[in-house]
Amino acid sequence: MDLQLDDKTAVVTGASRGIGLAITRALVREGARVVAGARTSSDDLDELVAAGAVTFVAVDLAKPEAAATLVSAAGGRLDVLVNNVGHAPARTQGFLAITDEQWQQSLELNLLSAVRVLRSAVPVMITGGGGSVVTVASVNAVLPDPAVLDYGAAKAALANTSKALSKELAPAGIRFNTVSPGPVSTALWLGEGGVAQTFAAAAGSTPQDVVDQAARQSPTGRFTTPEEVADLVLLLASERSANVTGADFTIDGGLVPTW
Repeated sequence: MDLQLDDKTAVVTGASRGIGLAITRALVREGARVVAGARTSSDDLDELVAAGAVTFVAVDLAKPEAAATLVSAAGGRLDVLVNNVGHAPARTQGFLAITDEQWQQSLELNLLSAVRVLRSAVPVMITGGGGSVVTVASVNAVLPDPAVLDYGAAKAALANTSKALSKELAPAGIRFNTVSPGPVSTALWLGEGGVAQTFAAAAGSTPQDVVDQAARQSPTGRFTTPEEVADLVLLLASERSANVTGADFTIDGGLVPTW
């Protein structure tokens, strides 16, 4: 299927690793020009930059001024925005142990960073006659889990924001959709200091035990891959989904029952 993304300009946040990197790679394969934002680059992202289809912008989107810097690097044209940046700190000591500072950090990175990027990107899309915004939310937006309480609350607010904007900006030709993954095989879950390692340390088990237990909660019995998330994001970003807006697509191996 031709996704009609050739020569489109896309901005991807959190693009150096995990889901963001997979989305960036997939966009490049489809012929898009990608502005990749992240605090730091990675060897894999550097390879894409060297090949010429990706521009890396070093930005910390927890800082209010960073969003405008990232969007301006697109050069006045923006067809696709992927709000991917986020972080899910594991909370092993319960609600009362989550401080105001930790709440604020979660809201800054998982909600306000996207809001600021949208504030910079929407005027460019309006001027260009429209565009597609795909936001990476989470199953925890609708599947509250005390182990990631502040993260889930921020992602719920993010999904709500996307839905509201889909109504406000449809007349301007801008579509807004969210993709909500369950556990994905990225460093957020599997890496040093990630969810699996943190919960294993608290429970006196092993990271692999935590991963196996999480995987068994899905009927498919496995984590989603970053590439599978990227495929879904690209379909929504493309004009093949031209009349899809205000929707959320769960990709979780059946973790959240739907009917």
